[in-house]
This record gives sequence, structure tokens and C-alpha cells, in this order.
Amino acid sequence: MAVRKFRDVSEMEGNTWRRPGDPELFRAMRDLWEFSDRLLRPHFPPGVYKHRSLEEAEAQRERWEEANFRAYRARLSGSREALTTGASQQDQPAEDG
Repeated sequence: MAVRKFRDVSEMEGNTWRRPGDPELFRAMRDLWEFSDRLLRPHFPPGVYKHRSLEEAEAQRERWEEANFRAYRARLSGSREALTTGASQQDQPAEDG
């Protein structure tokens, strides 16, 4: 796909705004969420987790987010290495941290 540059949003063709309730809005949201899920591949351990406090729950979520970010960065750096060396590298599942 070619990259096009615009000086102003008015130069862009088509209106990208969707009205609330428009089926196209839901399609656009679904496509964006599917794209981000494929790109980031977040992993949250299955199950129900009980916490004694809100702070404890937030700390658990932050640990999961950090592990997901580290896994994403590892995949990203692995892709860059494969491109620079010319080697084909298979995608590996994210490591749980």
C-alpha cells in the first residue's frame, strides 16, 4: 500500500467520523481491536483472582501488563534481528513472567 501525505485533514478523501449506533462504527472498532490483539497478543492467566485490596489487584494487573510488554518487546527485537541477519525466525509464544 502506498503512503500518502496530507498537509491538512480536509485534503483526505472520505469522512472517517461515524455516528453513534452506525454499524460501520462497530466494524471499525472490531477491526481495530482485532489488529491490536494480533499485534500485541496480550496474555492474562485464566481464572478468577481475589485480592484483599484494590492496591493488591492493581499490582497484579501491573505485573501482567509488564510481562506482556516485555514479551512484545522481545518479539519485536527478534523480528528486527531476523530482518538484519536475513534469517527466518518462527514466532514463539510469549513467556509468562
